Amino acid sequence: MQSRQKLKAEDGLGRKLHEQPEVANWGKQGTGPKMERGLVICIEPMINAGKKETIQMRDGWTIKTADGKPSAHFEYAVAVDKGKAEVLTTFEFIEKVLNKM
Repeated sequence: MQSRQKLKAEDGLGRKLHEQPEVANWGKQGTGPKMERGLVICIEPMINAGKKETIQMRDGWTIKTADGKPSAHFEYAVAVDKGKAEVLTTFEFIEKVLNKM
């Protein structure tokens, strides 16, 4: 069983952490805020090996799966320009380290 948890929302990227707009990382195509030119947003999916339920820890930041199964959370920064999205995030440095192993 795999699940994608729906508690996390994507956020705008700018000079502060977690800027507006906040956009849900799930939904029905064609609904929700329109992605317009100039928008820079972080897309942060969380994929769980088990159920979708999560628990937020007392630190207000850490999220764990309720069933204790492994989970992966990663982030892509994306800029919208002229009707297309450009991925700004690179995994080049991570790939270099992994290739040395």
